[in-house]
Amino acid sequence: MSMTLSQILALVGELDDSPGDGTPRERFRRFLKENAKDVGQLRDYIQECVNTTGTQYNRALQDLVNYIGSFLEFNVVFGRYQGVQGQIGFDGHWESPKDFHIVTETKTTDAYTIKTATLTGYVDGLISEKKIPSWDNALGLYVVGRPDADLKQLENAIIAEKRTHQLRVISVESLLSLAEMMTEYDVTHQDILDILRPSGPRIDPVVDLMTRLVAQSQDETQPVPKAQPVETSQQSKAEPFRLMPPDEDSKTGEVVFWLSPVRSEDDETAEKCIERLVGKGHYYAFGERTPGRKNMKAGDHIAFYATTKGVVAHATLSSAPQRKPRPDGSTFEEYPWVCSLKDARLYLDTPVAIDAKLRLQLDAFQGRNPETGWAWFVQATRKVSLHDFDLLTRKTK
Repeated sequence: MSMTLSQILALVGELDDSPGDGTPRERFRRFLKENAKDVGQLRDYIQECVNTTGTQYNRALQDLVNYIGSFLEFNVVFGRYQGVQGQIGFDGHWESPKDFHIVTETKTTDAYTIKTATLTGYVDGLISEKKIPSWDNALGLYVVGRPDADLKQLENAIIAEKRTHQLRVISVESLLSLAEMMTEYDVTHQDILDILRPSGPRIDPVVDLMTRLVAQSQDETQPVPKAQPVETSQQSKAEPFRLMPPDEDSKTGEVVFWLSPVRSEDDETAEKCIERLVGKGHYYAFGERTPGRKNMKAGDHIAFYATTKGVVAHATLSSAPQRKPRPDGSTFEEYPWVCSLKDARLYLDTPVAIDAKLRLQLDAFQGRNPETGWAWFVQATRKVSLHDFDLLTRKTK
């Protein structure tokens, strides 16, 4: 039976920087190494960290982020939770077999103002100690639990200080996605380096990676002859790349149930966006390439997944998505397709986490291992069964 992160932390004890093999931090890190074999498990633990406040969970998130580094085939040195004078206080030091070093700093949304000099100072210190050859072989990487308004300030600071060749920022969600790509696709450690580190003059390596991913996705989504039923095990693991075929339910008028992910942006969290659009505005907007958008119709039900948090709202469509201004008269080129909503229910403070226990009950995971990567389920708008919709929204029959 899978253990939740809170259960694990209760067993290992209070995480701190006390030295020794039997300390809580070493027990926790050892547990991860011996038991967390799939990216899906890490996603569950990180989701719990992001949803729970407190020093214990902030420190657990730091260790989990570092552990993702090992999935990306880096040799990871775990850093301190709290800096002390006379020691380099990095959160993590990832060494590549390709002689490249990434020094990480993990941030949650309740972090204090971020000063770029702190992270560059860690790299300078490791260079002075000859643990990193030079800045030519190094990168400082901020890993953010949940993007918020401060993230844009950090990005602007990196640009203003002309440190784009030294510092990078990535959300923990995207970092998990990179790890899942290595697990599910022909993505190599060199590919990961090409994405993370400052790019050289040639763009070919990134284009090659994209081409391979699309090619594999096309192989997995080849149409199946009509005489053969499509089994669950044949479904694509690369849902974000799949073009959704015409929906039979949309032709017959049957009610369709949808799950749509909402990511936090630089100036607004996913929950605030859902509250503003769904709760107050009674509408939602989709992009040109949103899967299933053309099949949506009045009477369908839709649930909203706040990335890394869980399902936090659901509503009924009172119109099909149309290219039109929003109720306030504004237009957004990125999300031009607007639908009206009714009967909205919001539970922002009590999200439905899509954890391993829930995934075991979902129709969508039949024939799949619920412990392995499950980003495919929440990275793009998708149709779900009535049974799954009820579980995802805590509705009872």
